[in-house]
Amino acid sequence: MKPGIHPDDHPVVFRDPSVGYAFLTRSTVTSDRTVEWEDGHTYPVVDVDVSSASHPFWTGKGRVLDTAGRVEKFHRRYGTGGTR
Repeated sequence: MKPGIHPDDHPVVFRDPSVGYAFLTRSTVTSDRTVEWEDGHTYPVVDVDVSSASHPFWTGKGRVLDTAGRVEKFHRRYGTGGTR
């Protein structure tokens, strides 16, 4: 890597407070808040809204939309529409 052109990366804890999940990684993001990690060191902490521990796709709790039922409900309510 060329010296002097890359941003400084350092250890940062990303935390998802909705499920209590946190992980330590390297990042260029900074934060004024800190947390003491499992290894006894203090690292900056960034709270995130969604992580792999809370995202419906990764947790398997996603909803499946009943598109056929929705189409039938539309046709019952408004008719079939006739010709174009």
